[in-house]
Amino acid sequence: MGKTLAKAIPAFQQVKDHVLQKIHNGTWKPGDLIPSERELMQQFGLSRMTVNRALRELTDNQMLVRTQGSGTYVAEGKHQSTLVEIRSIDDEVVARGHRYRSQVLALEVSKTPAALSALEFKTDSVFHSSIVHFADDIPIQLEDRYTNPTLFPEYLEQDFHHVTPNHYMMQVAPMHRAEYSLESKMPDATVRKRLQMEIGEPCLVLSRRTWVRDAVATSVTLWHPGSRFRFTGGL
Repeated sequence: MGKTLAKAIPAFQQVKDHVLQKIHNGTWKPGDLIPSERELMQQFGLSRMTVNRALRELTDNQMLVRTQGSGTYVAEGKHQSTLVEIRSIDDEVVARGHRYRSQVLALEVSKTPAALSALEFKTDSVFHSSIVHFADDIPIQLEDRYTNPTLFPEYLEQDFHHVTPNHYMMQVAPMHRAEYSLESKMPDATVRKRLQMEIGEPCLVLSRRTWVRDAVATSVTLWHPGSRFRFTGGL
């Protein structure tokens, strides 16, 4: 049975899984030089093209950094966000020298009890949006947001490919206070697919509510791949 399973896994994926395991269990730390393509070819009995594909995909996902003439290293940098000042994700991405874009997955009316409860809303519906944010075509955040329609009546009419919800809401009704929690969670299959994550990789999940005067303005859950994102802060 073991041999059958091994054959079912693409050869390049076996190399990727091996490298990711070494990184996640701490054997290879940020900045460490990993084995060369030739060494991995010999270890797995694979062609240079197959090994190269595995390392190239891990580099594209910012797990590795390849330096010509030097070798391949475990990546040190992750996309960052500050917990002290609430900034729009597009500003964070551009400030770090990357190209930003977004994919709007949902923009709709929601009547779910959880949404109404989160916004402490008394009527029968609120607004809901789901958006993936990218840095250089690599997904770094899945934003799932419920918004108060009384404060933002034109929310569903916005083009969130060109302006983020945060930018729009700060222009219409700037927040007065916020509360948030941060935790590490395993994503379900849908979140993992949206963020193009490896199986077994955890997410950093920021849950945040903001107020405009005494009304809850928005309740948002932000999912970030643990290998590509970190939060920073200070006072």
